Amino acid sequence: MNLIEYSDREMLFLALANKIAGELGEFLRRDSKASLSVPGGNTPGPLFDLLAGVDLEWANVSVFLNDERWVSEDSPRSNTRLLRERLLVGHAAKAKLVPLRADTATPEKALDRLATGVSAHLPISVLLLGMGEDFHIASLFPGGDRLSDALAKDAPVLMAMRAPGAGEPRVTLTAPVLAGAMHTHVLILGKAKRDALERAKGLTPDLAPVQVVLDNATVHWAE
Repeated sequence: MNLIEYSDREMLFLALANKIAGELGEFLRRDSKASLSVPGGNTPGPLFDLLAGVDLEWANVSVFLNDERWVSEDSPRSNTRLLRERLLVGHAAKAKLVPLRADTATPEKALDRLATGVSAHLPISVLLLGMGEDFHIASLFPGGDRLSDALAKDAPVLMAMRAPGAGEPRVTLTAPVLAGAMHTHVLILGKAKRDALERAKGLTPDLAPVQVVLDNATVHWAE
């Protein structure tokens, strides 16, 4: 794990946006395509604003979430809504959004179709993750009903997940997909998250799912 500490959050977001844009640019120049997987929630919003203003060949970039709550896109809890409002605007409006949700009652009814869409863009060129104070990444929650299956080496690309405190059912990328990314960045803010990261180092993936990616990740932290 490579840990980078920043003097303030503004500097973190600027540096991380520049790093991600540079990595995407490398893939675009070499392969004429790239994939970017990002988290939802409020934390990455300022980063999305910066990336949306970068002049890349966004039409050749496929963007998809790490995970999604099984709610309609007009819900304030929809991660897809966040992407449309904060990332897929400006220059980045040309990027291809690969869906992680469909209009079905449960995620299980749409998993195969959604997984087929994601599989076409693997391995992930650039992966950005957040981490909860409970050590979860994507929707790989400690105590999740399918966590052990999602951590397995032969796990499918996508799985449904339900967990205490998660609220709605979720659909999530699984451990092999996350671990297989070409470049991995973990964004954490505040002392509580930093303390959680230190505790996670001594735990197994079933207790601290962030362990799935830490060996090859760069962690970006600011108070």
